[in-house]
Amino acid sequence: MTIKKRGRPQKTAKALSHAEIIATAKTLMVNNGKIPSIRALSAELNVDAMAIYYYFKNKTVLLEELTASLITEMYQPKGGLAWEVQLRELSKSYLTLLSKYNGLLHTLLAMDATSPANVFIDRFTHITHGLNMSAAHSHAALNLFVDYLHGFSMAMSCNNADQLVVDDIDASLDIIFTGIKASL
Repeated sequence: MTIKKRGRPQKTAKALSHAEIIATAKTLMVNNGKIPSIRALSAELNVDAMAIYYYFKNKTVLLEELTASLITEMYQPKGGLAWEVQLRELSKSYLTLLSKYNGLLHTLLAMDATSPANVFIDRFTHITHGLNMSAAHSHAALNLFVDYLHGFSMAMSCNNADQLVVDDIDASLDIIFTGIKASL
């Protein structure tokens, strides 16, 4: 039986760190298919739950930092590529991320913090900036895009027979792109 020390983490050969907590939370999400509890996270790290709170003020702060670190794994826009190619890459990388980290979409939608959503919004805006859409059209296109991706992600997560895969969005994206072009 391992005895966990309470309170502030001790200086040891393998000291607990902010980065180690985030990395362990990501691993637990992949392995368990859900956002880990503080208790599960502390058990995996073999520390008292209060040691987690030494690095994160509360679970909300931990979840915000965890989701922000996951969202940065999405496609980063590159210059010189057509906007359709880049939006397709952004969409597929986002869906892949939501599929890999089960529970991420629900957490993102339930959060009060907007920093993870702003990463996607900033990348979408960067890609579509050259289209010179009006603010209203840009906002509508973003909402359409995000709503479609979230719906598709939910359908993928309910898909027990693995009949729905990320590449299945190609034809729908073509229709969305046609609509965006027509609105210009």
